[in-house]
Amino acid sequence: MSGDLIRDAVARSASVAEVMIGRGVLADAGTLYARHFAGPVVLMADERGWGAAGAAVEAALTGAGIASRRHVIPATPRPKPTVDLADSLRAVLKPGETPIAIGSGVMNDVVKHAAFTAGISYMCVATAASMDGYTSAGAPLSEKGFKKTIPCRPAKVLLADLDVIAAAPPEMTGWGYGDLAGKVPAGGDWIIADALGIEGIDDVAWPMVQGGLDGWLSQPDRIAAGDRDAVEGLFLGLTLVGLAMEAHGSSRPASGADHQIAHLWEMDDLHFGGERVSHGACVAVGTMASLRMYDWLLKQDLTTLEPARRAAEAPDLAAKEADIRDRFGPGEIADRAIVETRAKHVQGAELHARLQQLRDAWPHLSARLRARLWTADRMAQHLARAGAPVEAADIGVDPDYLLRTILKARFLRSRYTILDLLDEIGLLDQAATAALPGATQSKVGT
Repeated sequence: MSGDLIRDAVARSASVAEVMIGRGVLADAGTLYARHFAGPVVLMADERGWGAAGAAVEAALTGAGIASRRHVIPATPRPKPTVDLADSLRAVLKPGETPIAIGSGVMNDVVKHAAFTAGISYMCVATAASMDGYTSAGAPLSEKGFKKTIPCRPAKVLLADLDVIAAAPPEMTGWGYGDLAGKVPAGGDWIIADALGIEGIDDVAWPMVQGGLDGWLSQPDRIAAGDRDAVEGLFLGLTLVGLAMEAHGSSRPASGADHQIAHLWEMDDLHFGGERVSHGACVAVGTMASLRMYDWLLKQDLTTLEPARRAAEAPDLAAKEADIRDRFGPGEIADRAIVETRAKHVQGAELHARLQQLRDAWPHLSARLRARLWTADRMAQHLARAGAPVEAADIGVDPDYLLRTILKARFLRSRYTILDLLDEIGLLDQAATAALPGATQSKVGT
């Protein structure tokens, strides 16, 4: 089923020409390359990615008569997904060369950006089911400390050998599970934006992600054990999510408050256990925070909301900008956060109308959310069984840091999420506190 959906999505794609997923397919790298490209190759990898698949890809290219050279960067410390790293890779490209990224999230994203800014296509050889960006039309990279998804063309060709993917370190597969789990609260965020007339659900991209999501997440024990069939399902899901983002033209199908929380930790260059914490690990914990806020929100009766009173007392844009300066301090990150916040801020009569709409729609909207969302407890059990982080402490984040992150995260993107809804109704502080591990869920008056 997922394979058919991928074929259909590739057929619709303006950028992705072929996705080859199977066992033992590294041997086909040369013929696959020759089908879509011409000229010499530069193989770009870090040491881990090269160890997983580099020699086999190189041999396959040689066997097909394709000239190649290596550009392998250190794997320790773990490479950071930055525009600077992408620019350094673009600088080593020679005229007429095509880059092949060999690795997982960071290498794919930086090579994607390098190829795009060089005006050329690239091929990707995936080595782990660790994230959803292999086929996405964007590169989430940090520039001057601010992490953003930069529009780029996805890989023209993706090759994924399931023998390599299943043999990846278990924690990397757990990261991929965590990244995929984030699509649950991201779906809730899109439902909210749709119900309030802010950003309508895309009838093509939505089922590509949400249609198979529960099934892809349904085998955490087998995924943790490296079962090839289960890991294949995880990888197919991640690949389809990337194609959904390309089809929609943004990361909305895959990214909501969970990713906004995660991106703040990535921007802080969060380290734990001597290593930089991965994107998927941050998303897993951001997912738990988002779902705990949803659990809390769905206990509230928003039909008692008083739109006129709340619109009158809500912070205006100047107050939000001052809050951003206070929370982020001076500099590029605060400047960017202000730009993002201005793009979605409403006040006065416009906020009053939105809150009336929310109050009137709440019975139906809350039913839609309950039908799609998982409870935090259910997600916690699945993440733990898949070998993914669950609690903030699992990635070195204490409760105060978690709370500060949740309260800052709404400023990071112009995308409307549960964080914005809670802020507009004046309940963000309470919901954020309820999202802390061990917090007691309760009802409040609105």
